Formats: sequence, C-alpha cells, structure tokens
Amino acid sequence: MQLGFSFTETENQSIIKKMVSDFAEKNIRKNVMDWDEAQHFPIEVFKQLGELGLMGVLVPELYGGSALGYQEYVDIIVEISKVCGSIGLSLAAHNSLCTGHILAFANDEQKLKWLPKLATAEWLGAWGLTEANTGSDALRMRTTAVLDGDDYVINGAKNWITHGKSGDVAVVMVRTGESGSSKGISAIVVERGTPGFHAGKKENKLGMRASETTEMIFDNCRVPKKNLLGVEGEGFKQAMKVLDGGRISIAALSLGIAKGAYLAALAYSKERQQFGQSISSFQAISFKLADMATQIEAAELLIRQAADLKNRHEPVSKQSAMAKYYASEVAVTCATEAVQIFGGYGYTKDFPVEKFYRDSKLCTIGEGTSEIQKIVIAREILK
Repeated sequence: MQLGFSFTETENQSIIKKMVSDFAEKNIRKNVMDWDEAQHFPIEVFKQLGELGLMGVLVPELYGGSALGYQEYVDIIVEISKVCGSIGLSLAAHNSLCTGHILAFANDEQKLKWLPKLATAEWLGAWGLTEANTGSDALRMRTTAVLDGDDYVINGAKNWITHGKSGDVAVVMVRTGESGSSKGISAIVVERGTPGFHAGKKENKLGMRASETTEMIFDNCRVPKKNLLGVEGEGFKQAMKVLDGGRISIAALSLGIAKGAYLAALAYSKERQQFGQSISSFQAISFKLADMATQIEAAELLIRQAADLKNRHEPVSKQSAMAKYYASEVAVTCATEAVQIFGGYGYTKDFPVEKFYRDSKLCTIGEGTSEIQKIVIAREILK
C-alpha cells in the first residue's frame, strides 16, 4: 500500500504539539491524581481546551473549528494522554463521536445550529450507541423512537456514555424499525433540558476515573423530527463510519498512555540504583525498555497510516481497526511493564505508572473491543 504521509513532522505539527504539551503540564499534571481519586470530571479544563481550538479540531472554520487534519488530531490526543488518559478520552469522545457525527451527517442548518457551540466547548458533546444488554450487538438495541406528528418520542436507556450527565447535546442511536435490521436504526440529536431526558447511574470505574461515564435515560422524551441526522434507517451505517474515525482517536489515546508509561519507566530506570548501578544497566530492564520502544513506534506507524487515509478520504476500516487493536494492546503491555520496572513503587499512587496501568485497559474495550477489531480486520482481508 502506498503511504501518502511524510515522516517529517511539519512546522504546524511541532507548534501544536508544544502548545498542547505546555497546556497539559501547566493545567493537568498537578491535578491528575486528585481528579482520579475523587472521580472529578474537570469540565473547566475542556472550556480552556475549547479556547485553544482543541474541541473542534476537525471542524471547518465556518463553524468555529480549527480545520486541522487527522495527523494533528493524533498529536493533540497523544500529548494530552501522555499526562492523563481521562482527559484524552473525553477530548477524543467529544471530537470524534458527537461532533464528528454531526459534522459528517448533519445538514447545513443542523451544522450551523450545533457545531459552533461544540467546536468552542460552549457545549460538551455525548454519543449514545451502547446499551446494557446490547454492547457489541448494537442492532438489537431496545431504545426506540416512534414518530408522533412532528416529533419523535424516545424511550429507553444508553449505558457507558462519556459525558452522559454533563453533555449539553447527544447524538443518540435509536430503533425506528425492526430489531436486528441494519436499516432499523436512526440517529437523532437530543439537547440537554429536553423533558424526559436525564442522566442515570454514574459508573465507578477502574481507570479513566476523571472522564465522566453515565447512563442516559429517555422517558417519553419528545424530540423534533428535524433533529434526525440524515435519513431514517441510516443511523447504524452512520455510526459505523463514525467509529472508523473514532478508532483512530482511541488508538492515539492508547499511544499517549503507552508513551507516558514508557517515558516514566525510562527515567526511573536511569535514576534507580541497585547493586551499585542504575537498573537500566541490567539486561532484564533494558530489554523491557527495548520492547516497549519498538512496540510504541510500530503502533504509531499504524496510526499515522490510518490518519493519512482518513485525511485523503479513502476507506479506512481495516487500518483504523488494526491501529486501534494494536495500539490498545501495546498500551496495556507498556503500562504493565512500567509497573514492573518501578517494582513496589509502581504499585503505589505516589508514582504515575499505576494510573497508566489502570487507564490502559479501557483502550482494549471502548469503541469496539479487541475482539471486535479482529472481526473487522478479518472481514476486510477476506473480502
């Protein structure tokens, strides 16, 4: 396959990376563990990110966005996630899922209504596909939308929703046709404050604890018909295309976590003395670092390839699934090895690697498990 991207970082990328890295060091790092312990979702940070243009990374300037490409988007998520996976996750979910879905499938009137608020972080976005009994089996979702005059009446619940409570607007996949049919799902935008729409249980998670995850509940929630995105029955097809791009962002999130864990372990291995020398001089430790560094570079190449295809509007299902699958597994491996290199200290909350360890696991589950990625890859290569 011919790659269209250059291995040379552009001046624009360098400027953006430094800006985001500086922001993360100044506004995020000192608070990481406090937010994690308290499960505090720091919405003020996302308002600040909005001021920097990082909440509408891919959105055209016409709608208040930064009009950047996927390579820059990858850089932004990586730099944030090297410091805190929770903030990286929420940034990715807002940009790729809710905002990305509206950008890709809304009409001009809808885009003008919602994108400027999302791109500036005046509004925070949520995206609802998953339900309690239909995780990967989304075609059998139970949340329904029935047309009644000029409104859809929505009933049901969505689970594991990033920003399910704090989000100001949500793109929600609902069943408008037969259960199990790919043409039975539609995508509807629901604004916070709509009667019958409220948040349910907030999840008490292993990791990513500063990224809000809750239920969204719909009880005879009436939404104007004009909030339908595209044509009725096309919601599932839309969602799969949105996930293609979203998987690149989760791959970038994984890469950031892997890099954060690796850099912490690398620095510690040079400082920690045992038997009169730094532990980095021991082959057992240096080989771990060599494996981590190699896997991180391989993951990044897969991600850059997928981002390049996305920028050129070429099919990306296989490459984004490969990038997400591999990078997420690398994140877990690197975080695990980082804890091992830190030894007993790695098991305490005084050092950063235990949080990378906890955060990394979500990357193999969210936006399609590793097993689902293999299904996508296999389907593509066996066509």
